[in-house]
Amino acid sequence: MTPAAPTLSRDLPHPAREEIRLEAVLHALSDPMRLRIVRELATDGAELSCSDFDLPVTKSTTTHHFRVLRESGVIRQVYRGTAKMNGLRRDDLDDLFPGLLDTLLAAAARQAVRLGGD
Repeated sequence: MTPAAPTLSRDLPHPAREEIRLEAVLHALSDPMRLRIVRELATDGAELSCSDFDLPVTKSTTTHHFRVLRESGVIRQVYRGTAKMNGLRRDDLDDLFPGLLDTLLAAAARQAVRLGGD
């Protein structure tokens, strides 16, 4: 009998829907870079790889922002081959906090126009 090959888990920890807290979501979305990531995910509507985002910060800072978003329950990250894919947990957020995400995204878009940003 041959020993089983060790399994390498690349699953990333995510909070279950019932564990997502409003304070954590609001904290995650309070940072301009994280809000930018969420706006891009909401606009695209599909999963995007980390490399699809052109953020003006270092790779380690980008990794930190994605981790905060994942651990707060705002995004889901999964590996597809060698790419780490990111998707907005819109269904979970809309179920738990109806209207919150749409209101925040609309407010962020208005602010971007007002301030001449993206």
